[in-house]
Amino acid sequence: MSEESRILVVDDERSMREFLEIFFRREGYDVTTADNVESALVAVDADDFDLVITDIQMPERSGLDLLYEVREVSPETPVIMITAFATTENAIAAMKQGAYDYITKPFKVDEIRVVVEKALEKKTLTRENRRLKTELRSQARSRSLVGTGPAMQRIYDLVAQVAATKSNVLISGESGTGKELVARAIHEQSDRTERPFVAVNCAAIPENLLESELFGHVKGAFTGAVQNKAGLFETADQGTLFLDEVGELSPTLQVKLLRVIQDKCIRRVGGTGDRRVDVRLLAATNRKLEEEVSEGRFREDLYYRLNVIQIGLPPLRERPEDVPLLVHHFLEKYCAELGKRIRGIADDALECLLGYGFPGNVRELENVIERAVALSRSDVIERDALSPAVLKPPALSTESRIPSDGADLEGMLASYERGLLMEALQRTGGIKKRAAQLLGVSFRSFRYRLEKLGLDETPAGES
Repeated sequence: MSEESRILVVDDERSMREFLEIFFRREGYDVTTADNVESALVAVDADDFDLVITDIQMPERSGLDLLYEVREVSPETPVIMITAFATTENAIAAMKQGAYDYITKPFKVDEIRVVVEKALEKKTLTRENRRLKTELRSQARSRSLVGTGPAMQRIYDLVAQVAATKSNVLISGESGTGKELVARAIHEQSDRTERPFVAVNCAAIPENLLESELFGHVKGAFTGAVQNKAGLFETADQGTLFLDEVGELSPTLQVKLLRVIQDKCIRRVGGTGDRRVDVRLLAATNRKLEEEVSEGRFREDLYYRLNVIQIGLPPLRERPEDVPLLVHHFLEKYCAELGKRIRGIADDALECLLGYGFPGNVRELENVIERAVALSRSDVIERDALSPAVLKPPALSTESRIPSDGADLEGMLASYERGLLMEALQRTGGIKKRAAQLLGVSFRSFRYRLEKLGLDETPAGES
């Protein structure tokens, strides 16, 4: 067996520890020994072991205690129990609690050799299965999150990192940037992927109903509560709960959510008993929660509980390099749904999309493509199939109005400027000097504008 396999031997009898240590070292294993459960737990915290072999009967704490602790810390690590013939019932109890196998004293070396080899083979297979599942989940992300630009690559990397943790995550970004898609990607790449993913929009449910939706209720708790009902926390037990627009929670519900995070227990509306829940919590907001906290509208302690790790999603106008890929993605999706055969999009139609600011972000682009697919009469999306808002960008429209919640003037101007620069490059075949002349600016000014907007990453002709 590979020398990389690490075995922890735990026994209060010195002679047994030394015998097993010598035997396994000769077999090519890396062996660590401990004479009690506490020392073994210190070793488990410090190192990763491929196998734990422990005696059941030990002073103070037994091998069953160690089994429980190892299963909590490293559930994939097999544990083999050693027991005297007279206490085999304890070994059977250990098997029910998750032990891989047990060996009865006195044992033959061939017996323990075979059991250990099989246990390590199982560990190897489990690790390989997990690796393959992780690869499949990573490949599957392209079906939801779409983008190849630097901004999205950073998001992919961050999702992969946080998925492996149990920490709460706060996903921030404008409406339509794909916050729920990121939450689903985190869930799918985590070890909870086989468990439920439950999403709730905190802004879409009235406050008087949201508490019951989240925590459930008992029969008779209020008018209409004709039977007991489990809440979304219970539904998501062992899985992931995604709280979209968490900034819309009322102060009362903020307090109750904080309690659930701290105590890992929920209490149904009208109930008297607590129920334990194991839920990975992901939250999202399009508000600046730091400002909500400073202005007293959102609890600071809840904010820090939710914001253990933050993922900020860029608006679509800041990643125009992903627009063509998103267009292709949505074309495929809606051609399949609507039974259309459309092979692409015309250059002037794509130019319109690249020059538009998309205040509604990816969601708005998806709606634009769905509409275009539905209305298109040819096998190519033409310019006239696009929505009027795209054909007449609000930034320069005399009919446009500032939205009630304000506008991002710099972003709108930058988006329009980006569109003009890219159109000029397309018309001149990527020759920057000609593109600069087409726009009536100096070549140096044109280069500066490209660099400012992050469009000068690939070289193009300059003469």
